[in-house]
Amino acid sequence: MLKQGAKAPDFTLPDQDGNMHSLKEQKGKWTLVYFYPKDDTPGCTVEACTIRDNYGAFKKMGITVWGISADPVKKHAKFAVKYDLPFTLLADEEKKVIKAFGVWGKKKFMGREYMGIFRVSFLIDDKGKIAKVYEEVKPAKHAEEVLADAKEMK
Repeated sequence: MLKQGAKAPDFTLPDQDGNMHSLKEQKGKWTLVYFYPKDDTPGCTVEACTIRDNYGAFKKMGITVWGISADPVKKHAKFAVKYDLPFTLLADEEKKVIKAFGVWGKKKFMGREYMGIFRVSFLIDDKGKIAKVYEEVKPAKHAEEVLADAKEMK
């Protein structure tokens, strides 16, 4: 997993509308890149809706929000419409970005092991460096935690 202070790897992925986004376009801006396992599941929905409810504060602070999972563009589009998500969801079906950030690995659930996406977020500063890594994301509190940290850092 990438660590605080590391340069964030550049990537280009399609969003829920099929538009392409590159991290290098964010130079000069702060970006929250949050990785999540799957659209429309309980924890992922709580996390997305909490970010949605705090989106005005992210915008006011000049922080772009990108959610990334391995779900396809069409599934992201349904998820964004269903919950009125105002931020960008990026589709990484080949898991290249997920693996580049080090958030793919062995998980356990109800005694079963499987490979999956870890719920981890990266706050990336205006120079493309990782300002903070959030490894223990609590979906209902995550947005407020990021905003509090960003306020201290900016």
